[in-house]
Amino acid sequence: MARGINKVILVGNLGDDPETKYTQGGMAVTKARVATTSVRKDRDGNQQERTEWHRVTFFGKLGEIAGEYLRKGSQVYVEGSIRYDKYTGQDGVERYSTDIIADEMQMLGGRGEGRGEPRAERSERPSRPPMRQESAPRREAPPARETNFADDFADDDIPF
Repeated sequence: MARGINKVILVGNLGDDPETKYTQGGMAVTKARVATTSVRKDRDGNQQERTEWHRVTFFGKLGEIAGEYLRKGSQVYVEGSIRYDKYTGQDGVERYSTDIIADEMQMLGGRGEGRGEPRAERSERPSRPPMRQESAPRREAPPARETNFADDFADDDIPF
């Protein structure tokens, strides 16, 4: 049976600073609101803008990066999937939510205010346990051998 495709690509601006929380296991979960604006002309030739707001969730290392570097107004490229959830509120009313679960993120625009500067305040972030995932030890490349390629074949072997 063929699988379906659930893929979302957004290019937009953050409506406010992202909010990062950590799970009990130490995984970062960052939520941000991203605005995308489209422009079209109406029947009279006037330009009409329409802004859509998207709730984007970043997990793990991507969540840490998003929480550290994204700011209100930052332009961002996000790839991910769309997720619809249904839940019952405290008042007993069924509610629906639509979220984008980010797989990839690229910060766009230049550096400066709201564009890729790390956060100055660190007190909001709770301490978290050290990462359990260790990187593999670096291996040095084997020494290069001198090779004389002319010894490997004769001129008759060249196809042109």
